[in-house]
Amino acid sequence: MSKVLVVDDEKLIVKGIKFSLEQDGMEIECAYDGEEALNKVKAADFDIVLLDVMLPKLDGFEVCKAIREFSNVPIIMLTAKDSDMDKILGLEYGADDYITKPFNILEVKARIRAMLRRSRRVSADSNSNQIVKGELKLDIDARRVMVKDEEVNLTAKEFDLLELLVNNPNKVYSREQLLSIVWGYEYPGDVRTVDVHVRRLREKIEENPKEPKYVNTKWGVGYYFKAQQ
Repeated sequence: MSKVLVVDDEKLIVKGIKFSLEQDGMEIECAYDGEEALNKVKAADFDIVLLDVMLPKLDGFEVCKAIREFSNVPIIMLTAKDSDMDKILGLEYGADDYITKPFNILEVKARIRAMLRRSRRVSADSNSNQIVKGELKLDIDARRVMVKDEEVNLTAKEFDLLELLVNNPNKVYSREQLLSIVWGYEYPGDVRTVDVHVRRLREKIEENPKEPKYVNTKWGVGYYFKAQQ
């Protein structure tokens, strides 16, 4: 049974999401402010956190940033309608996805199901559960990444993005293709989502993010993982 933490200070919204997700067999816990949400994530394991931006005590950005200091649990942020800054900030602080308010509950459920499928998937393209590329090592089952034998904490989407690129070296993916494959549905967002994730990924795995050795750009086309010579 998937365990989801729903965080919003609007109790009617929380009640509606909780009821709908429970109909799909999920276990739901709720929090109504940032401090309560952070404490719950520290105290228990969740498969997904659905996190509103506007919260009492600690806002969603602060909560997301704090969670990323100790956990890579997938985070979907709820942002104000048409607020591009909220979307970009959420991704910058480590969110994996975002949904704009007001939302359709069917969209929320679809995003959560897609995220759960991706976060639990074991790559069918790899003959081994570990992939080693130079100083970079991916443990597919454990969803862990090591660089020079030091573990790197990636978000769920950062790991999915890296896994796809590593399994298909030198294949160039457009931003639109990455949105469709990594996010797992017809994503209503824009290509900046991919750009932010690639930049954050480079900052974590590249010795010099401005001159990447692993995740490279094909100008005017997209991104690819450079096969080691």
